[in-house]
Amino acid sequence: MSLQSDIETLWAKKQDGLTASDATDDHLATLDAFLDALEAGEARAAEKHSGEWEANEWVKQGILLNFGLRETEAREYGDVTYHDVLPLRETDDLAERGTRNTPDGTVIRRGSYVGSDAILMSPAFVNIGAHVGDGTLVDSCDTVGSCAQIGENVKLGANTLIGGVLEPVEDAPVIVEDGVSLGAGCRVTSGFVVGENSIVGENTLLTPRIPVYDLVEEEVIYGRLPPERRAFTRFVESSVSDHDLIDGGAYKPAVVATDVEEETLEATEREDALRE
Repeated sequence: MSLQSDIETLWAKKQDGLTASDATDDHLATLDAFLDALEAGEARAAEKHSGEWEANEWVKQGILLNFGLRETEAREYGDVTYHDVLPLRETDDLAERGTRNTPDGTVIRRGSYVGSDAILMSPAFVNIGAHVGDGTLVDSCDTVGSCAQIGENVKLGANTLIGGVLEPVEDAPVIVEDGVSLGAGCRVTSGFVVGENSIVGENTLLTPRIPVYDLVEEEVIYGRLPPERRAFTRFVESSVSDHDLIDGGAYKPAVVATDVEEETLEATEREDALRE
């Protein structure tokens, strides 16, 4: 049987009442093999098909099974005892591939993939099921949520939040495609897709509930930022603007997207010296 079919079979047993106290060594061995596949990049929570990102439901099922069929245990991290169902990820393979993770707060959870020539600055957190591509910078105080798919040569500015999407299992997670630069303090949530080579200004919130005013195609879109856009937050008039209790009108956040200008690209070029 394939790993996918093993996970799907185990998922069905979980729906029929299998609990952590009932889980056998064979069940846990399947879950361990699944986590190894995630860390090797052989299994991903979402993949692109015919230009659209789609969730791999069985992968998200496998992640949820690791929470549902394992007991919480006391574990050690440095001099600190913590309690969780999973240990942290082993990082011996990172150095072999030119990836660096700095100490004192860089946490990579079991079941996450980190590519080659990447940099993870402390404190940063990469959650289970996340996929961080080659050459990507995860800066200080960044969170890469569960199942988030981060492409190659991406820059996540300091204090950036990439939200996690675990349930429902059919929902695609947050996607940040190749070559994207997110400014400090950005937040990307709820399965939003950031198109490749886009540049997003500091403190921009990207979520399906906030409209993107794409000035290139002259349309309003939700849930995605097209490729090769420069995006930033602006405020537009709210539907409650005329309410008697609101003196001076009310406004709500929106995202404005324009063409990426050459000088903007030059200002956000990756510092190759960091990789030497």
